Amino acid sequence: MDLDDPNVIPGFSVENVDLDYDDDEPGKGGKKKKKNGGGFQAMGLAMPVLKGILKMGYKVPTPIQRKTIPLILEGRDVVAMAKTGSGKTGCFLIPLFEKLKQREIKKGARALILSPTRELAIQTFKFIKQLGKFMDLKTILVLGGDSMDTQFAAIHTLPDIIVATPGRFLHLCVEMDLKLSAIKYCVFDEADRLFEMGFGEQLTETLARLPSSRQMVLFSATLPKVMVEFAKAGLSNPTLIRLDVESKIPETLDLRFIYCRPDERYATLLVLIREVIPKNAQIVVFAGTQHHVELISLLLTKSGIPCTHVYSGLDASARKINTAKFTMKKVNVLVVTDIAARGLDIPTLDYVVNVHFPGKPKLFIHRVGRCARAGRSGTAYNIFSNDDIAHMIDLHMFLTRPLDVTDSRNMGRAPPEAVESEHQIVLERIKHIDLATAFRVSNNAYKQYIVTRPAASASSNKKAKRFKISELKVLDEFAAAMEKENEAKKKDKLLGKKAKKQKKALTTKQEEKKPAVDADEFRNSFLAQMKSYRPQTTIFELNPKSNAKRMLIMNEKREKDTIKIEKHKRKLAELEEEEEKKAAQAVKAEEESKDKKTAVKDDENYISYQAKDHVEEDGYAINSFAKEASNAELSVIGDTAADQRQHQRLQKWDRKKKKMVNVVNPKAGKIRTEHGVWIAASYKTGRYDKWKERTKVDEQERARQNDSDEEDSFSARPAATRMDFPHTHWGRHNAKVAAKKQREGTSELRSVEQIAKTRLDKEEKLAREKVARLKNLARKKRSINKKMKGKAK
Repeated sequence: MDLDDPNVIPGFSVENVDLDYDDDEPGKGGKKKKKNGGGFQAMGLAMPVLKGILKMGYKVPTPIQRKTIPLILEGRDVVAMAKTGSGKTGCFLIPLFEKLKQREIKKGARALILSPTRELAIQTFKFIKQLGKFMDLKTILVLGGDSMDTQFAAIHTLPDIIVATPGRFLHLCVEMDLKLSAIKYCVFDEADRLFEMGFGEQLTETLARLPSSRQMVLFSATLPKVMVEFAKAGLSNPTLIRLDVESKIPETLDLRFIYCRPDERYATLLVLIREVIPKNAQIVVFAGTQHHVELISLLLTKSGIPCTHVYSGLDASARKINTAKFTMKKVNVLVVTDIAARGLDIPTLDYVVNVHFPGKPKLFIHRVGRCARAGRSGTAYNIFSNDDIAHMIDLHMFLTRPLDVTDSRNMGRAPPEAVESEHQIVLERIKHIDLATAFRVSNNAYKQYIVTRPAASASSNKKAKRFKISELKVLDEFAAAMEKENEAKKKDKLLGKKAKKQKKALTTKQEEKKPAVDADEFRNSFLAQMKSYRPQTTIFELNPKSNAKRMLIMNEKREKDTIKIEKHKRKLAELEEEEEKKAAQAVKAEEESKDKKTAVKDDENYISYQAKDHVEEDGYAINSFAKEASNAELSVIGDTAADQRQHQRLQKWDRKKKKMVNVVNPKAGKIRTEHGVWIAASYKTGRYDKWKERTKVDEQERARQNDSDEEDSFSARPAATRMDFPHTHWGRHNAKVAAKKQREGTSELRSVEQIAKTRLDKEEKLAREKVARLKNLARKKRSINKKMKGKAK
């Protein structure tokens, strides 16, 4: 997509322009047979709407547009999931133009579009102006931070479409007592971001003001739990459309799991980027919190690896600059959190690295799904430690993949020598002032991250205890990289003719004296023996006398404890046998359950927990939004401590019930203002009433009504054009001057009362100025006296 082209609109896909479904194909007898129409012309749109679309050069709708536009035109509530750049802006603008058609002055606003940010709202406003070029519709923009007086005036012009941010729009609704009874089409653009940014209360309050017959359309990249509950309550029989959403891992994506100790996580990341991943490849590194993002970016820059970072707390302009650096390939590494990475769409991404393992398998798919798109191959490296083993087992169960510890192609560890040397360098760098504070804060953040992360299943936790870390080998990719390094070092050493002779002699010797055992296997077995080694004697029995007290005590204790140790070993063996028997019995039970007869029950007295015809009813169900939404649900935990605490349920100890009870959220029914203050959602400041008094809007409306009555009575008089209230400051000033002249009369001669009033006002002004001068003089005298006294002392 050429961003410099003025005809390009991000709401539509330029790549699909040439793929016209109305192309002619040669039929029988050499004649060309025309296929059924598949473009915008086949949707039955009005001529002004179609003219605006074709004016921009678009013929064929994108997949999400083809799927959603017919449903919205039917009048159904829609929840659509699509990524950025898929044409979702056109999905709700084209039906909007088709439903409104032309301007209606008396009704007021008939369509409402709510966006999470100012930038997105401005972008949508520009699309409406460009696509609705041939539509006689009035659109206004209501943004937080702008002057409320101009927004009051804009709403008095009775627009057809309102594009707004939810906080300021609710403020205007409360101040002006807007009923919004004429709105019949409402859009929540990027609804997941609306809820994550804390606009849930504003959305529910706005929804309560809308009429019950309105049509709701929600567009989102993900489907969090809060949004699913909102859709169930606020939408009537909605339809869920999942398109361009990653529901499974691509076949061309390879998964690699790297084990490390918790302290060596960053050292393993550095070894991975330096040794295994190619230098020019683009890498996205996922971290748990924003503190870890800052620490990793600092470590990478200190290590000579250029990188950028993005997280939710970062300034919007800084976020754009950092992402632009990565997309323009000025930097190859981007460190992000889950929330910040939502808007990223990089088709050429080859590698994803998970420094902190995600808590849910769906979140894992959401992370690694950015890699290996459009038929490209890619690799996702996942660093895990002892805290993440249970979650890793959960992931393999979700993906139905076998978990083989001995498979060094998919699972293993980094070379210990390289990790240890890199870890020592990291420890030295952490002593620096900048890194020391970041490291301390990130350690505290990791504790909070572990607490707030969703827990793994009970079966995975049991299997994690039996996970054999000692059997993990060095990952094949690391081994191949180390071999290449060793070969390169040997080649550098063996130069010249003498070196070649020495090389031949060495090769012959090496062939004669080849080790019978592989070096990696020997090292692993040796380390395993060291870990499993248990000394037979204690420190008290080192070279003692046979009659010593400590020797006798230890012998007695050993005799007692040997029985307990043997019992414990027997129990472990029995538990393993029982688990094997249970697994075998479960398989037999499944086979036998088919042949078993159903239990006899009394139909007269038995009450089932399900209706008898529940299976038939489920089959007749047209739209099962609840089931589809539960499968597509994905809640992303925030990357700050405050966001993570919100996911924990507030509880307190109840003395009477003697148990923990859920606490009502103290911020329920409250909204956060632009200044960060929490106030009631229905709080009214009275600014609208002051604006009405200042601008005399009521008087103007009465004058218009009188003019219209006079026009009805005297039909011979020419029709007066409707004058809207001006938006600019000079226009308002001219309107005030004109209204003042109308009240005072066109004559320049003044009456006696007017002259007396001006004189009195002038005298009062002079008196006030005189009093102020005297006060200033007295204050100066007092200050001079104080200074003189101070010098005399």
